[in-house]
Amino acid sequence: MKSGALHSAVFSPLPPGVIRPRGWLERQLRLQANSLSGHLDRFWPDIANSAWIGGHAEGWERGPYWLDGMAPLAYALNDARLIAGVTRWIDVILERQHEDGWLGPRHDTSDTRRKPLDPWPVFVLLKALSQFQEATGDRRVMPAMLRFLQRLDTLLDEQPLFDWGRYRWADLIVTIHWLYEHTGETWLPALADKVYRQGFDWRTHFERFPYLSRQQRDAIYPSAPLPGCTFRLDMASHVVNNAMAIKAPGVWYRQSGDLRDRDAVWHIIGALDAYHGQVNGVFSGDEHLAGLNPSQGTELCAVVEYQYSLETLIAILGDPRLADRLERITFNALPAAWAPDMWSHQYVQQVNQIRCAIIEDALYTNNRADANTFGLEPNYGCCTANMHQGWPKFATHLWMRTLDDGLAAIVYAPCELATMAGGGRVRVAVETDYPFNETIHIVVESSDAARFPLLLRIPAWTTDAALSVDGAHEMVHPGTFHRIERIWDGVTALELRLPMRVTAVRRPAGSVAIEYGPLVCALPIGEHWQRIIPDAHGQYAAGERLRPHCPPDIAARLGDWEVLPTTAWNYALELDVEHPEHSIRVIHHPIGERPFSPEGAPVALYARGRRIPAWGEECGAAAPPPSAPISVDTPLEDVRLIPYGCTNLRIAEFPLCARAGDE
Repeated sequence: MKSGALHSAVFSPLPPGVIRPRGWLERQLRLQANSLSGHLDRFWPDIANSAWIGGHAEGWERGPYWLDGMAPLAYALNDARLIAGVTRWIDVILERQHEDGWLGPRHDTSDTRRKPLDPWPVFVLLKALSQFQEATGDRRVMPAMLRFLQRLDTLLDEQPLFDWGRYRWADLIVTIHWLYEHTGETWLPALADKVYRQGFDWRTHFERFPYLSRQQRDAIYPSAPLPGCTFRLDMASHVVNNAMAIKAPGVWYRQSGDLRDRDAVWHIIGALDAYHGQVNGVFSGDEHLAGLNPSQGTELCAVVEYQYSLETLIAILGDPRLADRLERITFNALPAAWAPDMWSHQYVQQVNQIRCAIIEDALYTNNRADANTFGLEPNYGCCTANMHQGWPKFATHLWMRTLDDGLAAIVYAPCELATMAGGGRVRVAVETDYPFNETIHIVVESSDAARFPLLLRIPAWTTDAALSVDGAHEMVHPGTFHRIERIWDGVTALELRLPMRVTAVRRPAGSVAIEYGPLVCALPIGEHWQRIIPDAHGQYAAGERLRPHCPPDIAARLGDWEVLPTTAWNYALELDVEHPEHSIRVIHHPIGERPFSPEGAPVALYARGRRIPAWGEECGAAAPPPSAPISVDTPLEDVRLIPYGCTNLRIAEFPLCARAGDE
């Protein structure tokens, strides 16, 4: 269906604040609000003293990144303190809008590489502004956005997109399309077309994808800048650019109507999976695409931007496979990049992560030696600013509105929402311990009789899924949105059961990963957390250097940490790959305050395995898993696995033992 210049999206996200997290998800968001996310504006110079609000610190992307995550967090929790902080930023930015319409600093002077009138950071600001407007209805926002876009329209004729903006154009077109649908301004589609034509052609790039293995430093830093790029690096292999690019052809499909754009989404995901994919749902990139080795890193910015790309695409295309991938990343890769108390984070995580330490001769394509340590801003501060969007945007996109005025369950987590559907006021409550438990209870309450469809996503990984509606059973099929079309009157109780089974997934070189429903399972390695002492050159441990200048409550929690192994990690599993349930038993535990922690893991799997003494280290990381199967005569031991997202040190890709000689 086409509305004006745009093809209609299949789903529409609900405004921030409509969906209220409950249960473990609310506790996770509260934990985030009470840790780094909720306090950066009190002590981190690039937020507390940002040039965006009249300060003298960074005036490029970090302020908008922070705001883009804090706005949905504040309104999802209805947290007065966070809402006040977000509102203060919005007020200052709108009040300081330039006469010609430009929003924010005209030139970030904190970095000599920055050019004047760089629109890229404003792309991010516009995302934050649109969320704020939807949450509050603030009438200042849309006119300010339109004034900026009118200035940009003229500027692009004089200074086409360059550097980061040229590769991240889809983030701007998302906002242009949003404004067009809300205002009907007829010049906006033409501006979107201009932006698209000046942007990097991701669709053609992936049709002839050149990055088939780990990128080498001489390929990342060519002798001359690429066209449209003032930096001497290959932006097309940059991990975050690729995470953002996943949505690019799908976003443009709304305006082009070209099925090749729609299908290119899956070409991009397929290529990244085939050549750089990791079992946690993301792809490697430390800072650039890094191949299939599970010891290569993936940047936290890429994790949250992949989530956002999927959330955007789910709305546009309505494909349940995208939601399957969203939950895989959210329940595995996202929590693994934060310390359990969320007061520190990594720049890159590794699927096989045997230590988090300053390693000068690391495997990374071009990250610094401290990239996988936990701290305030290891390696570089972009993730410190950008990481906040992961959990709150996930919460905001749990449910969406359908084209025919119904509701669709995109991903399952405990929550409540109250909205209009079928012309009536509807309240939906979801009670569940999913993804740690397979049963989901949904109560739909309508004060007046209303006819509307309710769509429930049935993940492709499940078998024998079962649904009952007020006790009446309905047939459901994996990999679909199951549609319930009826008159909703009073209280209706639904129970959805998504049986989780243990599966063994083959990885390169014959290794395996163990999955349980949407969860990847990993061997947790014993750990010792050790503070990093700042060196004489001030290169590492930004949090430690800042602690003496922080308020006491923050100084007590802030720090930079190496995490060192205290137990063995080099195990091969002994199991029947076709029927791993015969070799592995599953134990469930009550969900506590911090389910994404080694001690709080709500699920444990018990397998059998043997130490592989020959499987050692390479550049301070685990060497690639040996080719399987492996014959070894070391003792057969119990191997406890927990969800990947609950680990800090881990092995999640294992070699296999040869079956002969079982004990």
